[in-house]
Formats: sequence, C-alpha cells, structure tokens
Amino acid sequence: MSHSRRLTREDYLIGAAAVAGVLLYVAAASRDGAGFPLDDSWIHQTYARNLARHGEWAFYPGESSTASTSPLYTLLLAVGYLLRLPHLAWTYTLGALTLAAAGWVNARLASRLFSGVPNAGLWTGLMTVCAWHLIWAAASGMETMLFALLALIVIGLTWREQDMLRAGASGARPGFLRGLLLGVAGAALTLTRPEGLALVGLAGIAGSAAYVEQGDRRASRWMAWGMGVALGWVVGVAPYTVWNYTVSGDILPSTASAKQAEYAATLALPLAQRIWMMLKPLTAGGQIALLPGLLAALFVLARRSRHPAALMDWFPAIWAIGHVVLYALRLPAPYQHGRYVQPVLPVVILYGVGGTLWLVQQGQPRFLTRVLSRSLALTVAAATLGFVIIGARAYASDVRIINSEMVAAAQWVERHLPPSELLAAHDIGALGYFAPRPILDLAGLLTPEVVPIIRDHEALMRLMCIRSAHYLMVMPDQRPAPAGDPRLGGPPIFETGAPYAPAAGGGNMAVYALDWAGGCAAQ
Repeated sequence: MSHSRRLTREDYLIGAAAVAGVLLYVAAASRDGAGFPLDDSWIHQTYARNLARHGEWAFYPGESSTASTSPLYTLLLAVGYLLRLPHLAWTYTLGALTLAAAGWVNARLASRLFSGVPNAGLWTGLMTVCAWHLIWAAASGMETMLFALLALIVIGLTWREQDMLRAGASGARPGFLRGLLLGVAGAALTLTRPEGLALVGLAGIAGSAAYVEQGDRRASRWMAWGMGVALGWVVGVAPYTVWNYTVSGDILPSTASAKQAEYAATLALPLAQRIWMMLKPLTAGGQIALLPGLLAALFVLARRSRHPAALMDWFPAIWAIGHVVLYALRLPAPYQHGRYVQPVLPVVILYGVGGTLWLVQQGQPRFLTRVLSRSLALTVAAATLGFVIIGARAYASDVRIINSEMVAAAQWVERHLPPSELLAAHDIGALGYFAPRPILDLAGLLTPEVVPIIRDHEALMRLMCIRSAHYLMVMPDQRPAPAGDPRLGGPPIFETGAPYAPAAGGGNMAVYALDWAGGCAAQ
C-alpha cells in the first residue's frame, strides 16, 4: 500500500474520536466505580501482575499454568505493572490506542479498495472508531481490539505484497524481508488469539496467488517471500507453544478445551442457526444500516473480478466469513455482545462504508437517487452515533454487574476466608486478582481434570470432595448441586445481594462453606 506513513489531519480526527469514545464509556461506568465488563479481564490482569512482580507465567504465584489465551496482550499489560502505572488507566490507554490504530489502518485499506470514491478512507476510519461494539471492546480489558487491529495489519501487508509486485518490485532479499514482516505480524496475531492462525494461512495463500498472478513463477523470489513469512511466524509463536506443551502437554492454552467443553451441547444445533447466533449480536448497531452499501460493494467487486488481480479484494471478506463459521463450528458462544466475532466488524465497515459512499457518488446525477443515497449515508451516521450512547449504557451495566458480583465477592473472600483452604469457583478472574489463593476452577481453565466432567454436576461435587474444597463461590446457575443439598453446608455464608445481576435476569454471587461429612465414596 502506497499511502504515507505520516499522520494526517484525518488521522488526528480519527484518533480523537477513538479516545473520546473510550473516555465516554469509562466515564459512564465510573459513576458506580470503574472496572471491566467481563470477569475474564481480571484473568489477564492477574497474569500480568504476577509476571511483572514475580517473573512467573502463573495465575497463582508458584503454580505455572496456561490459562492465558492472549500472551501478547498479557505482556502489554505487564508493562504497566513494571512501570507502576495505575492498572485501569494503562488498560484503557492500550484500548484507546488499539482502537485508534484500527481506524487508521482501516482508513488506508478503504483508500486502496475504493480509490475512486472520495473520502472513503476518512469515513471508514471514523465509523471504525465509532462502532459501539469496538469501543466496548477497547474499554473491556480484553484482547479483542488488539486482535482486530493485528488482523487489519496482516490484511494490509498481504495487499501490499500484491501492490509491490504490480509496481515491479524485484529481488529475493526484499521479498524475504517483506515476508518476514508479515510473518511477525501473523505471529503477533496468533499470540493475541490462537485462531489468528487461520488468517495467517489465508494470507500465505493470497500472497502466493499474487506471485502467480504476476507471472512470477521463479522459485527464488516466491520461496524467499514464503520463507520469510514462515520464519517470522514460527520464531514468534514457538516459545509460547513450547511453554504450553511443557506445562500442560497441549500446544494450545487450556482455555481452548475448557470453553469448547462448556459449549459442546450447542454444537447439536443446525449450523445455520449457530452462524446466526454468532452474527445476531453484531446486528445491534449502526452497521446494520450498511447492508445496502455491502450489496453495492459486492456489485463493484464482482464487476472488478474479471481481472485476476482484483480477486485479492475479496481476501478480507473471505477471512471474516471464515472466522464466523469457525466459531459456529467450534465454539458457538454469542455472549458478551458477540465478543468472539467483534474483530470482523472492521471488515464489514470497510466494505459497507465504501459501498455506501459509492452509492452516493453514483446517485449524484439524478435528484431522486441523490436524495435516497444521501439519506442512506445520513442514516448510517445517525444510527452509528445513536448506538454509541446505547452502547455506553450497556458497558456501564456490564461493569456494574462485574463489580457488584465477582469483585465484591472476591473482596469479601480476601477479608474473611483463610487463603490456605481450597476454594472452588466458576468465575476466577476477580477472585485471582483480589483474593489470590489456590483455586479449584469449575470452568476448567486452571483445573484441566474438570474439562471432561464440566457438565456433570455430581462428578464435579465428587471432585470437590476428593480435593477437599472448603468453600464454593458461584452464581445460582453455576452451582453444581440444588440449593438444599446438605453438601453445600446450608445457606450461603455470604451473598452479594446487589440488585443489578437479578435485574438483568441473573442471580447473586454466593459463597458456601462445604460439608463433606458423608464422605466422597457415595457420590
């Protein structure tokens, strides 16, 4: 891609909008106390703090584990702890920076894809940073926005390879270096989330096709580029892969098998239903108004595709579709506003905004089409901004629930329960951060023997008994025994009693003092 690396006025505008969006969401939540909208965010904080303070990749100091899905994001968070920065401020800053950078990269991708459409880059970048799902992701304390940014960078570097070849770039050494850069970016993407490997594979195929399309079948140049990609990726990913295998016997983080086991029952649903489950949360936003623009972009790209070089224009769309289908096949979990598929939103915006602006451009000569196309563009803008406010309220509600349930219960545990006595829990994030202690993890992230029995409540109770768990901390729908079960030791010894989770259709976090007087054998 031949665009200037210097920041422009448009970049400053996009960056300011990104920062303003994150500040708005943080301010909306801070009225009841700042925090994160997911308990998993505290898992990253716990790993980062232990890495910075103890030099250990561990959830609990002294016990190595592989429950961090995103080692790169954890490393970035650890920098804040090393510098003794406030952890919330540092995390929000990282989110705002990754959101702004995603807007900048997407703006440049749009300028390349819709080079004949005025201001396609500016409006694509602005809508990227104003999409409420992405602001939520940036302020969530999770790796989602970093993954989205790195995906766009990998797409951009793949497109650049085609552009360099079409411009007459030659030489094996420059090709190797460009491939190495793509491989390193792909490794960073994979270390942010393992499914990034799928995009790296597609990038390798697309880049190879670009060499073939240019008629360059000489092994030296093509193989030099491919070796650069492979070397950059392998060197980047190998250390964490070896670490995982050494600790757990598996090259993937322990979260992979645990999450899949938890949602295994959903795999019985028809594939089309699972795909819709994953996409449905993303329809609640201004991007739904981009549908006519997406259809227009489809028309424009189909018309271009008569030329082989234009096939590369479909590359981001193929990845986005594949990403959603992959989750529908392996982990159909649409919760938390579709956070697993939120990274495809910038690609939807890339095509949708460009297609919408193309419709405006084509509608100029006639009054009716001019009015309709401009009305469509205004609808997209108004819906996007309107959902920013709706999203801020959703974010504040999510943070309020986590603070009043998971964080409040963890702080009570830290004050009242001895850390030497084993605690069983399903939500371990805030617990690990505010009340560090050995945990029997009922979600299977830290306790792999839970994974095969994760849906078997009696087996979970037996495991807790065998492991001599003294306490159980769960929400009502996570409790592996009925409320009156004598093994729970009677009523909870603590319950948050906060109104927010029940109002959202859930229940309150409770702590039980377990009673194994009947022994474990009968269970």
